[in-house]
Amino acid sequence: MKKFIALIITLAIIAACFCGCGKAEYTDPTANIKTTASTDKYRNYYEIFVCSYNDSDGDAVGDLQGVIDKLDYLNDGNPKTDTDLGIDGIWLSPIMPSPSYHKYDVMDYYNIDERFGTLETFDTLVKECHKRGIKLIIDMVLNHCSSNHPLFKKACQQALDGNLKDDVKYFEIDKYKDNPGDGYTIIGDEYYYESNFSPNMPEWDLNAQCTRDYFKDVAEFWLKDHDVDGFRLDATLYYTNDHTKGEEFLKWYYNMAKEIKDDVYMVGEHWTGNAEIQEMYSSGIDSFFAFGFAGATGPFVNAVRTSTGSNLAESVKSYEAGSKKYNKNAIDCFFLSNHDQIRIGNSFVDAAQTKMAAAVYMLVPGNSFMYYGEEIGVSQDAAQSADGYKREAMIWDSKNLPSIYTDGAGPSEDHASYGGVKQQEKDKNSILNFYKRVIKVKNQNPAIARGTITKTDNFGDNAICGYYVEYKGDKLLIVHNLSKDSAKTVKLKDNAEIRADLTTSETKDKDGNIQHITLSDNALTLPQYSTAVLKVG
Repeated sequence: MKKFIALIITLAIIAACFCGCGKAEYTDPTANIKTTASTDKYRNYYEIFVCSYNDSDGDAVGDLQGVIDKLDYLNDGNPKTDTDLGIDGIWLSPIMPSPSYHKYDVMDYYNIDERFGTLETFDTLVKECHKRGIKLIIDMVLNHCSSNHPLFKKACQQALDGNLKDDVKYFEIDKYKDNPGDGYTIIGDEYYYESNFSPNMPEWDLNAQCTRDYFKDVAEFWLKDHDVDGFRLDATLYYTNDHTKGEEFLKWYYNMAKEIKDDVYMVGEHWTGNAEIQEMYSSGIDSFFAFGFAGATGPFVNAVRTSTGSNLAESVKSYEAGSKKYNKNAIDCFFLSNHDQIRIGNSFVDAAQTKMAAAVYMLVPGNSFMYYGEEIGVSQDAAQSADGYKREAMIWDSKNLPSIYTDGAGPSEDHASYGGVKQQEKDKNSILNFYKRVIKVKNQNPAIARGTITKTDNFGDNAICGYYVEYKGDKLLIVHNLSKDSAKTVKLKDNAEIRADLTTSETKDKDGNIQHITLSDNALTLPQYSTAVLKVG
């Protein structure tokens, strides 16, 4: 009997060897790691250009109810599920009454544009976001308003009447001396006002006490009365003008808002060079967008397209240090593109590159900001540079294109070359499902966003981008293989375990087996275009 049992065991072992020959069993390292919801200012943000996102009433204009209807797509409120995108922060483009489709020329800071809905609908949106753990910030346009704003109309009339004491004080209106040049608009024969963006967008005097009192009241309206979580501040580069020092105004505005809501979050659009952006952190506000890293020529995209990662981590490390030099609590904000830039989908030749770029920019410390549609690889007509083409409709179903036209630009099949949300949700290897996994990994490893890069290492290979992040005793190593053609093996100097693997395609070896990231005897092997997150120590 004993001999028979021994024979059975031996045969079983032999069978297992033959059956498993050339095929290692894969275990998803993220499967048993707890996903936790954020309770601080570190978030995975998603920019929604409201008029282009989702039309709930069939009038060819996206609206707030349309955003509400898609919240479960962004976050279903349950961290344990991975069917939603995992977004926990939303930035809404301007929603206040305005004569334009883009709404950056505000006529009334205390209301919702009727094409988007009502204040009641907005309040519902805020409540539904908060139920799901989503922070909601809105675009706050403080540099300028619409030339149809009632205060500006009164100011112009008063200036023409020679009265510079009343409503004129709200704006950058001065007595005409000689030709003021670009960025100014003449009123009658004696006065002009500053208008860097358009004659239809006169600029506020942000140093005037009456203007500050006005914007304090506006902040209370949105933060206190309607419970928004913060603001994306438009065009902070232009806060410094004839009458105002922008850094001082920002400091005042942020401190004032904190008195209304102590955990208010603000991110500024200061579209200039890295050094100038970092200096603005001395104002104390939480974040600025890292414009130097964005776009088709930015370091993230360049690293992916050229398969060169050796300098990328050091660039991010240096930028992070520069920001914290001015504000130790600075939260850098990295993104690939936004509503003012050519769609980032135009920068990549295939889905693998698109996925790799997502992993590279979203796994650095700070807050990531995703532009709607980026997660399904949308692109735009490369021959069209008008803003409307950068803001085309979100594609929910590529077989049923939405009837939304943004400033004359309508969706096309080319715009959704990888399919819409409906199509990509069914494909486990889609761009959308890759984005879901990246965000899941971030939420499972809080040190990624909150940590500090302490060391970089390319392990002697220019296609490798590696860096260590540390946060409250946790130490992670993130390694990207940016080679589009070759697997890479690097020898780790520390004991480590894989916390997450992100592979951009189902690459197969010569035996037909799917290649995954492996770690054996401190040798980390990564297929082409893949990322490993490892716990060190």
